[in-house]
Amino acid sequence: MNDAFGRPNSVLVLGGTSDIARALVRALIAEGSKKVVLAGRDPTGLAGAAAEAKEAGAEFVATVAFEANDVDQAADVVDSGFSAIGRVDLLGASAAIEHWKARGVDLTHVLTHIELPEDAPRRRVEAPPEVLKDALDWELVERSQPALEERTGPSVTGGRVKLELPIRNRNRCVGGILSSHVAQVHGAEGLPEDSIVVDFEGSAGQSFAGWLAPGVTFTLRGDAQDYAGKGLSGGVFAIRPREGMGEHFIAEQNVIVGNTVLYGATAGRAFFRGLAGERFAVRNSGAWALVEGIGDHGCEYMTGGRVIVLGPTGRNFAAGMSGGVAYVLDEVGTFPERCNMGMVGFEDLAQDDALELREMVEEHLRRTDSPVAARVLADWDSLLASGAFVKVMPHDYKRVLREQAEQEALAALAAENGRPASSRRRSTRSFWRGTSTCTPWR
Repeated sequence: MNDAFGRPNSVLVLGGTSDIARALVRALIAEGSKKVVLAGRDPTGLAGAAAEAKEAGAEFVATVAFEANDVDQAADVVDSGFSAIGRVDLLGASAAIEHWKARGVDLTHVLTHIELPEDAPRRRVEAPPEVLKDALDWELVERSQPALEERTGPSVTGGRVKLELPIRNRNRCVGGILSSHVAQVHGAEGLPEDSIVVDFEGSAGQSFAGWLAPGVTFTLRGDAQDYAGKGLSGGVFAIRPREGMGEHFIAEQNVIVGNTVLYGATAGRAFFRGLAGERFAVRNSGAWALVEGIGDHGCEYMTGGRVIVLGPTGRNFAAGMSGGVAYVLDEVGTFPERCNMGMVGFEDLAQDDALELREMVEEHLRRTDSPVAARVLADWDSLLASGAFVKVMPHDYKRVLREQAEQEALAALAAENGRPASSRRRSTRSFWRGTSTCTPWR
């Protein structure tokens, strides 16, 4: 509330140390304040600040001490004694309006007085709803306890768990809370593969299999929304059409997962029997994925991992891609015009490339029963011979791998100085096989 000259004569100061309270009091009194209410956790500091307020000329000074975290208690006391909560008529906005940063700001809706019954609350009286209270993950955590339990002795993990659950699009980030419990007990290394296997059926909400930890395997019969596999951290998941879709349904011609799949993934594997939306594997830094077609901006800003596309791609593929490798099945020869060549180039497949590519296609077939994967494997030799697979390799990534291999080769030869030639040849041959630009994914 202001006086005739626009100076505040009712002020409420909450919290802060005694020094801060004194400084605020001095500033407020200097501005013409006549009433001061001090609330905080330090009674001694409040008493000192109150004494200083009186000496400075305050006509009314009150103090309220409350417990460390009981701000509601302080608000109740202050409200009953000072009646400041909800009193928009006590707010002075002239100083803010005159400031150049606030020109044009309309505070009408903030300062409008609302007529309410006297017993109507003017502040928050109940906590906001718990958004994770009904998360599907709590059931996963409870039923996965045999695998989550920490053991001692030869076996450091518990038993294995296999679950079957329905899923709806309101179930978001399924796997995130479960993965946090895995990490709490077993650290970043997680559990052995397939320690927790869950088969879902239905339409999953956003961020399905988000941050999935090592040892957790999800299979979804249905479809998923955007951000599936976001932050994938070592787990494995597959999405395939639900059973009974009929012969008229062709998976590789239908979208099965949304946009921004595998955003920021760091490890793990993912398989999609069908098409994905835009920005597939954006900022992927270590996960391996196979999909049967994608939209625009695939592998955008990718820094690691592998992406295999057994079908069409959208435009602007590999924009900003600085690491990792992508393999695209381009039987019709249209992929080059859809790829952003600013940071990448095309290469022929080496023997190691073909081996890791075939392993991923075989696993895709096992996990999804994909007719596309079956056809690719049946025509494997002819597809390789015709150059249907395009290897997308970032220039800087290739240079770094080449320099790293050269340095390691020199170090290995130096360490072997003086050994028999036959031994040196065997070790060098083994070294070059192990430092291919395509590192093993297992």
